[in-house]
Parts: sequence; C-alpha cells; structure tokens
Amino acid sequence: MLLIEELQVEVGGKRILSNVNMEIPEGETHLLFGPNGSGKTSLMMTIMGFSGYTVTHGRIVFKGVDITHMPIDERARMGIGVSVQRPPTINGLKTRDLVNVCAKQSGRTIDIERLAAEVNFSSFLDRDVNHKFSGGEIKRSELLQLKAQDPDLVLLDEPESGVDLENMALIGETINSLLHRGVTYMKGKSHRATIAERSKSALIITHTGHILDYITADKGQVLYNGVLCCTRNAREILKWIGEYGYEECVRCQMEMLT
Repeated sequence: MLLIEELQVEVGGKRILSNVNMEIPEGETHLLFGPNGSGKTSLMMTIMGFSGYTVTHGRIVFKGVDITHMPIDERARMGIGVSVQRPPTINGLKTRDLVNVCAKQSGRTIDIERLAAEVNFSSFLDRDVNHKFSGGEIKRSELLQLKAQDPDLVLLDEPESGVDLENMALIGETINSLLHRGVTYMKGKSHRATIAERSKSALIITHTGHILDYITADKGQVLYNGVLCCTRNAREILKWIGEYGYEECVRCQMEMLT
C-alpha cells in the first residue's frame, strides 16, 4: 500500500527527516511513536503532499505509483485520507457541504445523516467547519469526512489528543470501522476481519500510545530526531518507552546495527 525509500525532507532549508524507510502492506495498521518535535507530523504531511515539505532525496510509492512530487489533490483522489491534529476553522462553509464534497470527489453516494449519526455528529452538520468545536468534536468531524471519502490509506495525527474518555471510545470505534477492523456479527457469532480480509491501511501518529486501548496495530515504529530507529510490536514499544524512554530505543537500535 505504501512504500517509502531513503526519504529525506527539508522545511525552510533545514533537514527534518533523514533516510526514512517504511513499508505498510495492504490491510495493516502501523503506529508511529516519537517525542514532540521528532518529525512525526512532518512525515505525515510529506506523505500527503502538503506544501512546504521539500523532498530532497528518496521516494514515496502508493499502490505501486511514485507520488513523491504529486500534488495533494491527486493523492487524495488516489485514495489517501488525512486527519490533522489542528485543522483550521472555515467560516462560511457548512460541515455538511464539506462532507458531501469529500464523498463526491471519491465518486461515492452517501447517506450523510446516517454517517453523522454513527459519529454522534448530526447536530453539527449545519455549523461552519470547526467553528467553536471542542477537541472531541473536531476529531469526530475529521473522521466523518474520512468516512465520506473512504480512502485506502488513512493518516491520523494523534487521534487521541484533546479527546475525553467518553469520546475516545467512539473515536476508536470509528477508526476500526474506517479500517474494516471492527467485529461483525452473523448468526449469533462474532468475527473480526483478518489481514487477508482487509483492504484498508493506516499510519497513526501517537505521542502517548493511549490509542492502543481502542484499536489494534499490526506494527509499531519509533521516529526520533527525524530518523526511524525501531520497528516491532506496538505494545512492546509502548512498554519499553514507558520504562526506559525514547533514548533507550535509539541506543538499542545502534547496538543492533553494530
């Protein structure tokens, strides 16, 4: 689904990502850990194609197509969706209209009332986008837009940030639904989709790891000072960071390399 090779990125002439290599197969969800300022959001913005993030080396391949220098709108049409941590307020644009645009651009016909009800957002549809929304309301708005777009690769920047516990369960449930990782019930039996049965992939940025209480990740990775320094089980990484800190992840990786 996503292949990143030897990626180097600069912002304002300063290098912020160095030799990043990453592969996310179809149907897998990967968590990206790292302290503040480590380059996690910059990596996500680069994958999505936001301006200001200059790729100086390497490439980004999505579904077999090199998208390294592709415009952001073309990446979205190909099937990449993003939820940023602090989306802007858009005065004069109703959330309902924005959600309908997301669906139209992906060629889908949606039942917007049903989708909004699924994320407890019905009463916000006719309000301006993010105008005086709380943290949880902003996250639900972003996820509603993603549900309308139905992307193949979902990029989520700290979905647990600014969300209370009551909303967090709904956020987790919605993410699982987006990624086709939820439990289905047929004839009294429950079934959780296997990787072979899933087609959606995700890269989820987390600082605290709390999102793991609500979703299941196939793999975890650590980004530290712009360098991807660890790849293994997400819960193992979270436990290790909690006990020893991020610096120990770097030391461990250096020992493996030597």
